[in-house]
Amino acid sequence: MNAEILAVGTELLMGQIANTNAQYLSRRFAELGIDVYYHSVVGDNPRRLKDALIRALERSDIVITTGGLGPTKDDLTKETIAEALGLPLVVHQESLDYIKAFFSKLNRPMCENNVKQAYLPAGSKVVPNRNGTAPGCIVEQGGKVVIMLPGPPKEMIPMFDETVFPYFEGKTGHIIGSRLVKVFGMGESEVETRLMDLVEQQSNPTIAPYVGYGDISLRVTAKCRNRDEAEALIAPVVEKIRERLGACVYSDSGESMEEVVLKLLSEKGWTLSTAESCTGGMLASRLINIPGASRVFDRGFVTYSNAAKVQELGVSQKTLEAFGAVSRETAEEMATRLVERTKTNAGLAVTGIAGPDGGTPEKPVGLVYVAACLNGRTESLKLNLRGDRERIRTVSCLHALDLLRRMLLGIQ
Repeated sequence: MNAEILAVGTELLMGQIANTNAQYLSRRFAELGIDVYYHSVVGDNPRRLKDALIRALERSDIVITTGGLGPTKDDLTKETIAEALGLPLVVHQESLDYIKAFFSKLNRPMCENNVKQAYLPAGSKVVPNRNGTAPGCIVEQGGKVVIMLPGPPKEMIPMFDETVFPYFEGKTGHIIGSRLVKVFGMGESEVETRLMDLVEQQSNPTIAPYVGYGDISLRVTAKCRNRDEAEALIAPVVEKIRERLGACVYSDSGESMEEVVLKLLSEKGWTLSTAESCTGGMLASRLINIPGASRVFDRGFVTYSNAAKVQELGVSQKTLEAFGAVSRETAEEMATRLVERTKTNAGLAVTGIAGPDGGTPEKPVGLVYVAACLNGRTESLKLNLRGDRERIRTVSCLHALDLLRRMLLGIQ
């Protein structure tokens, strides 16, 4: 089977929002062994939407639409598709009752136009929406499948995962299993060189590299009848990747760097605090985005000015005057003073010049120092990073976390 993703919404064509739904759906269809051959985007225009649907059905077995299921006059996806397929729209009472209850819980009156959201093509399978008022549906006709889902990702993703994914699992007869190996501290070309023979010889499983915002992901994928068979094929390949890339592999199950660090600290019952200058709270934000971070993460300081470094952390004025805020000495003192003040087991500090201005010939944009203090031992790194402000800050956070990861694992 092959699929086409048809996104509906003029806001997508105008560049007001990104089509993240297509990215997510393509990844999930790949896990089902369903090939996605086309991504299409059409505005909120019935004629153009109908044309796009007919074209998609001519070349694809499955067409999944996102968007256009709202209560307003320009939300015409269901109406247009039902007309194209020759199906009447009929009220689905369970969905209507849910929509009414949804507004009742909010203590808000339901507008009459919300009723149209409960009308679905006759004979369709309903896809419940537990996070909004727009149910989706699955229509089977003439050997083709048309699926309609709402546009907001917070609604679309759980609807796909809970109803659409299981629907297709029962039809494909096989599954696609995969594991994501995450790499940091090694360039793309070196990773490729070390894995070249594995990639050239691959058949099932396959290895697909993806360059991220500072790190590299290697997706190892196998097509099998069940997940146990897939894992049996994947595990030896993952082990070979680990052997060849060594300590630069920080996860073989898709975890982020911050998840890995928090897990290592949690296993030891240790705590962590942060002190940031050029990253401005990004490091702390990455940590607290992880559920359960409160078991490990104690507090974070954004000490942007020299005065803040002195007042909040206790960095010596003499250190700042002698070496400057962007220096190894200041980074290490930030980390050690942080741990002394917070009484945490570990402390991470970042100071640097993220740009685009503020650099000098001696201390250019991209010069960053990160330091980690773990139970009285302090280590630091000097970084010369390239890219825009966002990239420099992001990669600085990754280096800081990786430094602590290596200290926790005893990796030199």
